[in-house]
Parts: sequence; structure tokens; C-alpha cells
Amino acid sequence: MIQIYTGDGKGKTTSAVGLTIRAVGAGKKVAFFQFMKGRKSHEVEVLERLGVLVDREWDGKFVVGEPTKEQRQMVQLQYHRVIKAIGGLYDLVVLDEIIVAHHFKLLSEEQVLRIMELARCELVLTGQKATSKMIERADLVTEMKKIKHYFDQGVKAREGFEF
Repeated sequence: MIQIYTGDGKGKTTSAVGLTIRAVGAGKKVAFFQFMKGRKSHEVEVLERLGVLVDREWDGKFVVGEPTKEQRQMVQLQYHRVIKAIGGLYDLVVLDEIIVAHHFKLLSEEQVLRIMELARCELVLTGQKATSKMIERADLVTEMKKIKHYFDQGVKAREGFEF
């Protein structure tokens, strides 16, 4: 099955991490790819301790305006590793923020749809702004909708809660 967690609300990555823990608990082999995330986070530390392959390729910088050439190259290298991972090496492959990578034109919609087409495993894609074609291709789509968020009052990301 292909699952998408999208929308402007909090919880997309958290849901993917929860599913990953459930799968590992059931003896499944899992790869967790994070796009556009460079800062080390506690969920990554836990997943690595559980034996999950965590693949991150990012310079830690926010994309302001156009992505850099180096950022484009990083995402393309990661894309090729994803293509290998989805061929049956893993029971579950999570592509955290891949939809955002598409939004910033670091991946084409065709590349994301190709991943969805070629997947021979449970596949989870996260990120805001899933396209209608992505949604149509998925088996399960959950939209996280922001009603209220403390970030809007200036609260910064907090260790143990947002990273």
C-alpha cells in the first residue's frame, strides 16, 4: 500500500515515525529517508538504535528562493538510493518530506510518481501540498489540518517535541 500524510498541520513525520516503530516491532525491515532535513533529531536517533536505515542528505539550510545546485544534487543522489530501496529490500520505506522536495522543484512530479509506481513495499510519503496525481495514486491519504499552532505565536521548535 502507498500512504500519504499531507496538509499544513503538525504530525506528518510523527505519524510516519509511529508506523516505523510499529513495523520494526513486528519484525519488518524499514528504511526511513528524510528529504530537506539536516538537523539531527531525537526521532532519528531512536530509529537508528532500532536498526532502521535512516538516510539523510541535506546541508541543513532552508531553501530561500531557488534551491542551490548542491541542494539539487543532494536530492537527486537520494532519489537514486530510494529507487534501489523500494525494489523489495525493505518491507516499509518512508519518504519524509519528499512532497516538500517536489514543491521546491528538487524532484519532478514524474520522479515522485515513478517511485510510487515502482514500489514493491509499503510506502509512506509525507509533506505539505501533495498533488492530485499523487493523491490519486495513493491507497491511503491523511490530511493534517492546522486549526491552531503555537508557532504562530512565535514559539520556536522545542527539543523533544518538534525535534
